[in-house]
Amino acid sequence: MSDDEAAIAGAWAELIDTARRTAAEGLVVGTSGNVSVRVGERVLITPTGVPYDRLGPADTVAVDLDGRQVRGTLKPTSELPMHLAVYCDTDARAVVHTHAVHATAVSTLVPELPLIHYMAAALGGPVRVAPYALYGSEELAGHTLKALEGRTGCLLRNHGTLTYGNSLAQAYDRTAQLEWMCRVWLTAAAVPGHAPSLLSPAQLDEAGRRLGGYGQP
Repeated sequence: MSDDEAAIAGAWAELIDTARRTAAEGLVVGTSGNVSVRVGERVLITPTGVPYDRLGPADTVAVDLDGRQVRGTLKPTSELPMHLAVYCDTDARAVVHTHAVHATAVSTLVPELPLIHYMAAALGGPVRVAPYALYGSEELAGHTLKALEGRTGCLLRNHGTLTYGNSLAQAYDRTAQLEWMCRVWLTAAAVPGHAPSLLSPAQLDEAGRRLGGYGQP
């Protein structure tokens, strides 16, 4: 196996693991949601309508950055335009799209997730909600890019979430953090007679600077 083939095989295996994790942790139902990862000038992406537990090494699906399928016989996810738009407009190396319950609920209530927690700084700032558009459409891709300006994640109105990162692990972690923040805000906002306390932009900026040095060198 060449180095290129080994890289593709390894990336596809990690993509399957990530997709299965979105289902196991309740971020998607059935075959909803999708995951992709960029390898050079190719994008590996989950196929449409195939349960993640049925995917194996022989099911690799890849397209070029213009959307032309260059590997596999299974049809790519219908959300391919949104994934490609993110890769072409940002430095993303991986994208995770889910239909997480709490995040989807929040997307129907507000134009931006209130600053309930400092982890919003890990996504670049207050998380915006992209206006609704039909799934799989170029219009949705455009709305998503606008909501992502200066951010690494957004909510999609009446739809779900999209996050990206420099790896599948980072993109997934951002998805999980976003869903958790949405759950916290919904839980706090549901208490009768009380309104959640929120962070100020200055407090979020301060947290963002601290997060920049978080973790092991």
